[in-house]
Amino acid sequence: MDDIQIADACNCFALRQAARFVTQIYERHLQPIGVTPAQFSIMAALSRREDMLMSELAEALVMDRTTLLRALKPLQRDGLVQAGVSEGDARAHTLNLTKLGLRTFGQAKRAWRSAQNEFEQQFGERRAKALRKALFSLTGKR
Repeated sequence: MDDIQIADACNCFALRQAARFVTQIYERHLQPIGVTPAQFSIMAALSRREDMLMSELAEALVMDRTTLLRALKPLQRDGLVQAGVSEGDARAHTLNLTKLGLRTFGQAKRAWRSAQNEFEQQFGERRAKALRKALFSLTGKR
């Protein structure tokens, strides 16, 4: 197989290229709110459950802890997420959205919806749904 054929057949290359393209759409819509797509995903996960452990959040997002910490720092610095000590384990940290975080997440959801609509208009709503289903099946996460 020559280099051109390898590039055309490489699943990793195709997924990463598509991920960059899609990420750019979401970044453009979320940027005025001041959050990145990764930070939006963190906020969405935290909005579903209070006192989420850092390890649970990392697992839910399929992120390593170092990457998660890097994405959390600006959210904590800006007062959107607060960390606390777990009642069950003093070494474990719980995470919650603050009141400001909840308000910001509300604004970010509207921006996310615009990004979602843009992507689905370009790609097709049915194809987007099928794509999400196929991709979630890879990780077993939702």
